[in-house]
Amino acid sequence: MAVDGVSGSSNTSALSGSRSTIAENFDTFLSILTTQLKNQNPLDPLDTNQFTQQLVQFTGVEQQLKTNEFLEALLLNTQTSYRADAVSYIGKQVSASGETAELKDGGAFWAYSAEANVANATVTIKNSAGSVVYTETGSLNAGPGSFLWDGVGSDGNTKPDGIYTIEIKGTNLAGNEVKVSTSSVGIVTGVDFSGSEPMLTVGKNKVALSDVTDVRLVEPAADGDDS
Repeated sequence: MAVDGVSGSSNTSALSGSRSTIAENFDTFLSILTTQLKNQNPLDPLDTNQFTQQLVQFTGVEQQLKTNEFLEALLLNTQTSYRADAVSYIGKQVSASGETAELKDGGAFWAYSAEANVANATVTIKNSAGSVVYTETGSLNAGPGSFLWDGVGSDGNTKPDGIYTIEIKGTNLAGNEVKVSTSSVGIVTGVDFSGSEPMLTVGKNKVALSDVTDVRLVEPAADGDDS
């Protein structure tokens, strides 16, 4: 399986240039200081406090640069680990908070969770253009559940494959609204690192890694009976 958008980038630190500049300036400072000490007036010697303070300042800056380099290396290791974790999702089934799912091979699948029993629920599915293609009413039990749409619209026609969105609204017996959250479900086939956050490729859909709420191993298909 291909990994989408996995590309390396140069991580050369600008701090190395800063340290090189500090080193050059420090060498220049020592050269000037040595010259001044050699040619100072014995009757009016240089004030040692001044160049001592300058030495302390150079040391402080160098220590700060070393600290920044350490933090940069720590951040790079964290990013590398984050990418490795994202790639490990490939081939696994994920659920991610959201409303979109891909209609493919005659089916689009969503997961949902109702905060309480829903006496009157309305399921609305829209195409990528925002047009309603399917509605259904019924009841839902409290807790998690799943909804499989076979791709046949309310008009009786089979809809083309693509990305669709679902919305589930409902009320209890008292007529009060019950919150129903939805999630998209699918197999991860790739990871896109082009943005600020890794995006998992699930069919034609893109899912932010931070939106993933559940990860499962894909059960292998059962072998046919050859007897």
